[in-house]
Amino acid sequence: MAEVTYYWGTGRRKTATARVRLKPSGSGAVKVNRLSLDEYFDTPTMKMIVMQAFQATGTEGVFDLYANVKGGGKSGQAEAIRHGVARALLQFNPELRAVLRQSELLTRDARMKERKKYGQKGARAKFQFSKR
Repeated sequence: MAEVTYYWGTGRRKTATARVRLKPSGSGAVKVNRLSLDEYFDTPTMKMIVMQAFQATGTEGVFDLYANVKGGGKSGQAEAIRHGVARALLQFNPELRAVLRQSELLTRDARMKERKKYGQKGARAKFQFSKR
């Protein structure tokens, strides 16, 4: 039995975490939480974000993508998958680092939701002030 090689990458964005596995096969299948890309992400923008690392490196259709993602919303999950795919592609071929770095796909977007403060309505918003 032939041993199948996988390339792994972990991506994060906001509170979403994606564990990405790339299988060099050539069929280009994409599964997110055991659903197809079209079933999991309903907007074309989300699908484009997931495939961005493949398009930047010219490897679309070369790998099967299997991603387990949890936490956050759909947007954060799509960007976490993109980050994981970029890391897995780097594991596949370290020479892709320059292309991925130029496209800013290896940088973890560290922006998080700011916490709500006590005595305030939100993180920055205050309750309405009345002089009288």
